[in-house]
Amino acid sequence: MELPNVPKVAVIGCGNWGKNLVRNFAHLGALAVVCDADPKKLEHVAKEHRGVRVTDNIASVLNEPGVAAVVIATPSDTHFSLAKQTLQAGKHVYVEKPLARDVKHAEELDELATKKNLVLMVGHLLLYHPAVNCLKELIASGELGEVLFVKSDRMNLNMGRRDWSVLWDLAPHDLSMMCYLLDCDAPEVSRVGGWDTQADGIVDVAYLDMAFPVGGRSIFGQVRNSWIDPQKLVRLTVNGQLKTAVLNDTVAENKLSLHSLTKEGRTLIEYPEYDDQEPLRLECEHFLECLVTGDRPRTDANNAYQVVRVLADVEKRLSSRPTAANPKVLAR
Repeated sequence: MELPNVPKVAVIGCGNWGKNLVRNFAHLGALAVVCDADPKKLEHVAKEHRGVRVTDNIASVLNEPGVAAVVIATPSDTHFSLAKQTLQAGKHVYVEKPLARDVKHAEELDELATKKNLVLMVGHLLLYHPAVNCLKELIASGELGEVLFVKSDRMNLNMGRRDWSVLWDLAPHDLSMMCYLLDCDAPEVSRVGGWDTQADGIVDVAYLDMAFPVGGRSIFGQVRNSWIDPQKLVRLTVNGQLKTAVLNDTVAENKLSLHSLTKEGRTLIEYPEYDDQEPLRLECEHFLECLVTGDRPRTDANNAYQVVRVLADVEKRLSSRPTAANPKVLAR
């Protein structure tokens, strides 16, 4: 189903994740151009989406008069440069997480978008997840009672290792989601642990001990990320005084569950109902709606800034890359 009078977008990067953005914007009737350096990927896009122009020339995308916005799904160390070029060309931007790898770069992009009155949205997907939004409502309503602790585990086996740590790859999801659920704008990292298990200079197992200042108190939590776990785990646990919520995104059904004890000491498990739609489609729709209305996206540069701030600080603290034989834990 296509949105009426939908603005046209170009997607730069149609790799493992970019191809999902291509699919969704195509289904929404918004896809005009796809750009990638790999001719085989472009050939596949041309066959799958008739009428969509493909190119390996970024300049031609930025000069395309019929394109209102550019969607950037390239390696994170290219995000700042591509987003800046796109904003300077007068086009709106949707950039995958993280917004940038440097806090000053994140600020510069926000200032440029504001100056040019352009939409700048970051792909923090989980803020559009129906189960996450259901959980946010449950927390706000007091269903869980006072939140005591929150933990996010995100682990998988990643053989396509790149030149940044597992934290830049996975933690943006955890940090953006936890801040969103707790209504916290300034999370703090109290302790960092990281390991370079392959002795290649890349941290592939890490954890962050966190504090989320909320309402005059701090809610403590932890983020655990791994690229070397053969069993994929995507699980958020929110411990409350009354109930504990578990959001397990690796299962097909009943992703969100509430756990509590009855007066008799029996464990009670409830499964809240929510509208089960694809989060990425909802995210893409939100971006297109913002292009039409001019509203700031839910995941704007302000939202992304805190993620970049935390990860840039953590990267400095893990600058002496630890190995499995010489793990290093840093405390503030």
